[in-house]
Amino acid sequence: MAKIPKRRQAINKMVEPARRYNLEEACALVKKCAELPRKKPFDETIEIAVRLGVNPKHADQMVRGALVLPHGTGQKVRVLVFAKGDKAREATEAGADVVGADELVQKVTDGFLDFDRVIATPDMMGQVGKLGRVLGPRGLMPNPKVGTVTFDVSNAVREAKAGKIEYRTEKAGVVQARIGKASFGPDQIRENAKAMVTALIRAKPASARGTYLRSITLSSTMGPGVRIDPAVFAEKTEEA
Repeated sequence: MAKIPKRRQAINKMVEPARRYNLEEACALVKKCAELPRKKPFDETIEIAVRLGVNPKHADQMVRGALVLPHGTGQKVRVLVFAKGDKAREATEAGADVVGADELVQKVTDGFLDFDRVIATPDMMGQVGKLGRVLGPRGLMPNPKVGTVTFDVSNAVREAKAGKIEYRTEKAGVVQARIGKASFGPDQIRENAKAMVTALIRAKPASARGTYLRSITLSSTMGPGVRIDPAVFAEKTEEA
């Protein structure tokens, strides 16, 4: 029988797989697991996975949106903006990392992908639309529904830099999102997680039936999934 590593033994003692924790307990536990000693320490990413009572195959049950987390994600976000003239200047002044128009479209077509978020002005979408096969699979295609197709590029860039995240239902109605780092305090993780779940509740489709919040799991890059009791948010779900 293979020997269980000390770190895994410690995690097994701390986390009860079948237990549903309250939000405060879960955030503290995930952080504690992420901070356990390891040979090559690094600041683990904290993620949340929420399974919703929706069928994303139906257009009227697709849950999609964006929000600025109270404490950001802890990630340095590289923002690319497709814009011309004054809008390009505004994007640069707001802190965009890469700004351009037709020449930038060609650069991305040729393989340039050193960015994490893409914003475009509406007048550039004719050209940007040609990048669908490149940006789409990476979840980077600008979309007006999440505020990444806009003439207010300065605000869009500042929000992206401040930790604005996009979310959408995947298979089985699951929404996954990065909500922080292990170096965050437990309260910061809790407030970001709460903001994410609250956003999902507000985005509840009118056609959704039955239990909306099916399960909520918090985890770190190398840590276990810690289950959160959806009942913590039950009252808000009913009000939504």
